[in-house]
Amino acid sequence: MRSPERKRYETLVAAVADAINGSDPIGLLGIGCPANEYALEIGTVVPRIAKASDAAEVRSILHDEFGRWFGRDVAGPPDVYDAAALAIWEAVLVFRQTT
Repeated sequence: MRSPERKRYETLVAAVADAINGSDPIGLLGIGCPANEYALEIGTVVPRIAKASDAAEVRSILHDEFGRWFGRDVAGPPDVYDAAALAIWEAVLVFRQTT
């Protein structure tokens, strides 16, 4: 049986995955890469976003992590992460309300 804390964390991870996969910020899913292509990035994003102060900070975290994993040129400009950042910020707010 999963603890309530574990379930909350898994829900946040799923929301981050949905947001990143849905926006496909660097286009890997669009060219046929596996559905879990961004799993490693999601794993490094989630611990950082839990302490974010707003959607702009989430966007910065996303851009930073994608730049770290794929290089700045591939990561593209920060605004590529706007849609994912907004969706993730909403998930963070829900995550915080359930603590």
